[in-house]
Amino acid sequence: MIAEVIVDITSGETDRVFDYLCDDDTKVGARVLAPFGPRMLTGFVVRLKETTDFDRAKLKKVKPTEDGLPALTEECVDLAQRLARRYAVPLALSLRLFLPAEMRTGKVRELYRRYAFLAVDSTEISLPKSAKNQAAAVEYLAVNGKTDCALLNKQFPGSVAALEKKGYITVVAEQVKRDPYKTVEGEAPARTLTAAQERAVNTIKTDSRTVQLIHGVTGSGKTEIYLTLIAECLERGESSIFLVPEISLTPQMLAQLRARFGKNAAILHSGLSAGERFDEWWRLRTGEAKIAIGARSAIFAPLENIGVIIIDEEHDGSYSSETAPRYNTFDVAYLRAKRNGCKLVLGSATPSVETYRKALSGEFGLITLKERINKKPMPHIQIVDMRKEVRRGNNTAFSSVLKEELENTLSSGNQAILFLNRRGYSQTVICKECGYVAKCKACDVSLTYHRDEDCLKCHYCGTRYNMLSGCPDCGSKKLSYAGTGTQRVVEELKKLYPTARILRMDNDTTSGKEGHYKILKEFGEKKADILVGTQMIAKGHDFPAVTLVGILDADMSLHFNDYRSAERTFQLITQVAGRSGRAEEKGKVVLQTFSPENDVLRFACEYDFEGFYDMEVSLREGAAFPPFSKIVRVLVSGEDNKKTLDVLKTVYFALEEIYQNNQEKFLFFNKMSAPIKRIENKHRYQVLMRLTDGALLPQIYAVCMQSRSRDALISVEENPANLS
Repeated sequence: MIAEVIVDITSGETDRVFDYLCDDDTKVGARVLAPFGPRMLTGFVVRLKETTDFDRAKLKKVKPTEDGLPALTEECVDLAQRLARRYAVPLALSLRLFLPAEMRTGKVRELYRRYAFLAVDSTEISLPKSAKNQAAAVEYLAVNGKTDCALLNKQFPGSVAALEKKGYITVVAEQVKRDPYKTVEGEAPARTLTAAQERAVNTIKTDSRTVQLIHGVTGSGKTEIYLTLIAECLERGESSIFLVPEISLTPQMLAQLRARFGKNAAILHSGLSAGERFDEWWRLRTGEAKIAIGARSAIFAPLENIGVIIIDEEHDGSYSSETAPRYNTFDVAYLRAKRNGCKLVLGSATPSVETYRKALSGEFGLITLKERINKKPMPHIQIVDMRKEVRRGNNTAFSSVLKEELENTLSSGNQAILFLNRRGYSQTVICKECGYVAKCKACDVSLTYHRDEDCLKCHYCGTRYNMLSGCPDCGSKKLSYAGTGTQRVVEELKKLYPTARILRMDNDTTSGKEGHYKILKEFGEKKADILVGTQMIAKGHDFPAVTLVGILDADMSLHFNDYRSAERTFQLITQVAGRSGRAEEKGKVVLQTFSPENDVLRFACEYDFEGFYDMEVSLREGAAFPPFSKIVRVLVSGEDNKKTLDVLKTVYFALEEIYQNNQEKFLFFNKMSAPIKRIENKHRYQVLMRLTDGALLPQIYAVCMQSRSRDALISVEENPANLS
């Protein structure tokens, strides 16, 4: 048998299949060790055949790895090939998406532990009086049964080897599954569907269209619909993929899945340890678990016979990859849904403009849930004009209205959430004398001051700097802190409400895989009165005691230089407002802004998604922005500025030829520096294009593939989620 093998090297020179001899029982998708020059490299079998065009006598033979069954399913291999062609990346790079990184490199394997148990009845064991540890170990095993050898040796040093040698105990090695969230527990939610939920489930099952959009207000019961669909898949022997946008949402959703489906749910995301990710991945691959839950990367779960794929909060920008291959999760999910003949269910209270337009056109099915499941009204949103607050001399982060509402909330024993999408203490440190701004040495961005650590941090590369004692340019000690972050908000809250229990949830407080879960659990158990956080608190959380939400700077995302800024602002406001008033008591939202007359804020305050959509889609049509065009960015980045510019010129002139031959399909074409000119010591340039459609994409990808260089990285982004 001949195997076509892709070796696990991502360079262009090796981006092709190599023929090897293999055992007759080799399967497509198997990992193998392939002789490659003087080395043995890991490879993937992508095809099997009987004949070869090469001299069979000269072919080398691959060795199987110890995986047992093929690491990749045939569907995964096929999908990897499609993605490699679609995004013009080496097939090896595409295949890597489907495997835990440590598994590919052989740095992690199954975890085995040695256990001991009595081989004979304890009454038949005769030990000398001096063997006190052995006698105590026998007594312990007689009472407790099979015990971890490490525990026995710790309590009774030297006992295991001595007793095993005498034949009194038997030692066995057993595989131990590393459970990433041992402490995550949940209650099984109610299984009785409302009439609206029942109609939604039936529509999804009977509608012939592959993609179904559930447009439901926050608290409308979308999660119960998802769980019902998954339960029906399990009854049919099918598997499911459930995607959430933030890792912080995963433990909470995992708790619900475990309460309903037990160990059938496995979790996949980058926050797990190598061993945990390895074990969860294999539980899915072997079929021990049939539900994959996680963030974006879980779409590559090694499941077979998929019955439903769910993308919750489908509008979220985190579903677009920012590393090669720069895929959109929806595109991958759609390919898997078509291959498996299953439904792809999208859910959101604020669908993206592109998705909602396809639903209105009939390309996607549209299911609308306009009421909360408990029939409670959406919380009232009160707009506060911060310009008036400043004129009154209030320069704090809190308006007088918000302070009054916080006092009422605390005195009534309820909880509040304060949302500010900026972590740290202050956004920038500025010298009052000369105007110096503290900037990162590796990135073209200002540093953020973190008071609790008394340091400056770059939020792009993560580098930490000592706090300045004075201005490095003029020596002045007059340093000011511009822009408020979550740390400063917490500090000011403690001064205003010294008895209030306050939690902060942002990237600085959620280290470790259970960092998010612990904070949310503590807040959910009412061990805190106020939760201050960034956008990770805006989605999916259900806290019955929260009756107040404060949005401290609603303008932050409104004035970004991005065609999606209005859409993202509407989504954020709607999502975070939806955390309030989800139980019996009515909720309230205080929205602080310097632009109270803005139409986006007006639509958000009225929860008028349709009105916002009509306005936004007409503006985009008039300006020919997506979905009425396609934005393509070719980003070129490298450490040597001159070499990076040379690569940019090569790419630009090749792309310019496409432009000259197809000018009627271009709305914009130009080269320029990226908005952030340097990140992690890499200079960044871009060629920005706006096309009437995506017909030219294959040519653009081909040009970039042919222009690849060791001097700079070239990446192609379609409708990029982040244009910085």
